[in-house]
Amino acid sequence: MHTIDVIDETILNHPTDRVWHALVAELNGAANWWTPHNTFQPGPTAPQHKGGTSRITVHPNGVGKPGPKLRFTATTTHVDAERQLTTTLSGHFTGDFSYTLTPVDDGARTRLTITFTSTPHGWPALLDKVAHLGFKHSQQTQRALTQLRAHLDTHLDTHQDDTKGTSA
Repeated sequence: MHTIDVIDETILNHPTDRVWHALVAELNGAANWWTPHNTFQPGPTAPQHKGGTSRITVHPNGVGKPGPKLRFTATTTHVDAERQLTTTLSGHFTGDFSYTLTPVDDGARTRLTITFTSTPHGWPALLDKVAHLGFKHSQQTQRALTQLRAHLDTHLDTHQDDTKGTSA
């Protein structure tokens, strides 16, 4: 089987606490910046806690549009709040997904690195042979990071309860 190993990264003009809150909100289902291609549904323990889960659905054609959906669950294995969140994946993908936040310019900005190392299973393994899922994943992640930047730029107050899926 083919392993997908992709690293996407960007520098955001916001401190790590703002980026962390936006990331945690998204993993808890806020749908502020990763939609329309990925949606997240948190499990009984929120994904920002060790052992927490988030059910991820990839909608290649967009949410609410016809077409296949790829589903997998991310279970959090490591959390260093405002620095790193690492998960293991099960379902259509098995492997690891991690988010690393690094302060830049004395904390005024943040480098967000997203690492996706996984193996597709079931029909996505066949799809990977023709659709190059790693490339598609990176395209959609870069689109999401652009949307995250816009979201952070327009939503200045992140002190609301982002962990319940609401945003400022």
